[in-house]
Amino acid sequence: MLSFAQSDVDAAISKTVQLYFDGMVARDSAKLEAAFFPQARLIGYRGDVLVVTPLAEWIQSTAMGAPREPSQYRNELKSIRRVGKMAFVEAELNWPTRYYYDYLTLLEVAGVWKIVHKSWHERSLDK
Repeated sequence: MLSFAQSDVDAAISKTVQLYFDGMVARDSAKLEAAFFPQARLIGYRGDVLVVTPLAEWIQSTAMGAPREPSQYRNELKSIRRVGKMAFVEAELNWPTRYYYDYLTLLEVAGVWKIVHKSWHERSLDK
C-alpha cells in the first residue's frame, strides 16, 4: 500500500502505481490496462537476459491463472520525482520467489497519470 502522497498530483500518481501493483497480484487485466498507456514500453532484465515485451503480451501473460495471495506480495513505491506532467517512480517488488526493482515513467494524459515506460531488473530469490 502506498502511504506517502504529498500532494493531489502525487496521490494521483500513486493511485496509478497502485493499480499496477494490484493488477499484477490479482491478475486483473482491467487494472493493468487502466495503469498503462496503450503504447507503453516494457524493457528490463530477467537475471542477465534483456527482455523487451509488448504491453498487450505482458498484460495477457500477467493476467493468466488464479489471483495471487496478496499477503505474500510486498510492493512498495519508493520515490516519486515529478516535473510538470512527467513523473519518475522507483518501485520495489518483493515476491515469494522473485525480486523486482522497477523504474516507471508516467505522463499525465488527458488529466490521468499513465505508465508509459517500465524498466526493471528481476532476480530469483533462493529459498
